[in-house]
Amino acid sequence: MSHSETTCWTMIHAAAAGNDAERSAFASRYESAVRAYLIARWGRRADAHELEDATQDVFVECFRQGGALAKADPSRPGGFRAFLYGIVRNVALRFETKRAKHFARHVAADAALPQVEAAEDRLSQVFDRAWAQAIMRRAADLQRQRAAEQGPEASKRVELLRLRFHDDLPIRDIAAQWEADPTHLHREYAKARREFRDCLLDVMRFHFPESPIEAERECEKLLEILA
Repeated sequence: MSHSETTCWTMIHAAAAGNDAERSAFASRYESAVRAYLIARWGRRADAHELEDATQDVFVECFRQGGALAKADPSRPGGFRAFLYGIVRNVALRFETKRAKHFARHVAADAALPQVEAAEDRLSQVFDRAWAQAIMRRAADLQRQRAAEQGPEASKRVELLRLRFHDDLPIRDIAAQWEADPTHLHREYAKARREFRDCLLDVMRFHFPESPIEAERECEKLLEILA
């Protein structure tokens, strides 16, 4: 299935039906957000093996027969991001309950749980930020892919965008390095930003195939999260 034909929901339904390729694609897309939430939730208490087990359990919960993906609803408020957040949170709670039972001091172990619950707003923000970063990486990958197909000038605009944002270099410094006209680079930079936004919108349409307006709103929300 090509990128243009695939949406978040076609991938989810294929993964729920047992398609190994789509399950792998699903895990690759969302693992970073899952892991970031668990690390933020457990902090120094997180054991490496427990963290790995919980991350895998999120995907087991998603993929098992009659599991979470089979119940995913495209009309759910907040889209799939909110749905996945609920799954991760529930798996974390299950691990914490299991952990408490292994302590002789049940009161001391259980006392930490309300503190985690009280911090849920902050944890939601951690998840949203990790989600946003993953989306931005996919948009950047898509821009590089398209640039490679379009030729050297497009690829140079991708590099210009990287130097400006990742390395925080002013356009005038890049122009000096490249021995290029700063005015021309400013125009190329503006074009590179438009190309990136087009890629970001395409990635968001993957998650909101039935609602272009919602895809636009989500783009703005992601940019706010990462500001």
